[in-house]
Amino acid sequence: MSTSDQSSPESEPVRKRAEAVAASENPKAGQAPVAAAPASKPDKPVYKDRVYRSPAGLVGGVSLLGLFAWLGGDAVVSGEGRTPWLALASLLVAVPVVVAFSVRPAVFANDDRLRVRNPFRVIELPWASVVSLRSGYTNEVIDESGAKYQLWAIPVSLRGRKKAHRQQAREAHRAAKGGGGSAQAARTVRAETDQVMADLRDLCEARAKAAGSQGEPSVRWAWEIVAPAAAGAVLLAVLIAVG
Repeated sequence: MSTSDQSSPESEPVRKRAEAVAASENPKAGQAPVAAAPASKPDKPVYKDRVYRSPAGLVGGVSLLGLFAWLGGDAVVSGEGRTPWLALASLLVAVPVVVAFSVRPAVFANDDRLRVRNPFRVIELPWASVVSLRSGYTNEVIDESGAKYQLWAIPVSLRGRKKAHRQQAREAHRAAKGGGGSAQAARTVRAETDQVMADLRDLCEARAKAAGSQGEPSVRWAWEIVAPAAAGAVLLAVLIAVG
């Protein structure tokens, strides 16, 4: 019998060791590949809020705050007797009120809701709860219960409306004179704040029936404004009464 037909006793352990080494170098050999788990996706993309403010209100508020800081700081540092305390109490009343009516007002709009930050309240209105966005002498939002909320951050500009009407009349006259400028004549010219309200109406109509736009309105008082102003008013009244 030839030696090629028989395996030597020494070759068996050698073969097993070689298989063990190969398995240790490639532990996943012979195994079925495992499919990677699909990456979890959010239910929907998240968009930043559109923020609307009054530039004139911001400029006026910052200017008043600078004036208060100058006059109040001088009274606190250089004043005598009760003057520093009266100045501090007055600042504690005046600063929150100025911030409330100038710097604080803002309107935030996204695909789900409208958030109105007024001087002393914060109103959150899902689009499904909004019945109307109305423009008159003030801009207002009306919810399904009939409650009205003024949009302090989007003031009505009668001057801007008159300017827009004059521009509309000029474009209509130019289109009629040129003959056949129907597209230009049909273009509506609006004041800036009226255009903002039109954009909000379009967004409300487009998103009112969406699942994320359902819910009830909520109103929260701005205690961060009310509390300091009330404390300052009490302190000022006490100082004046003690006299």
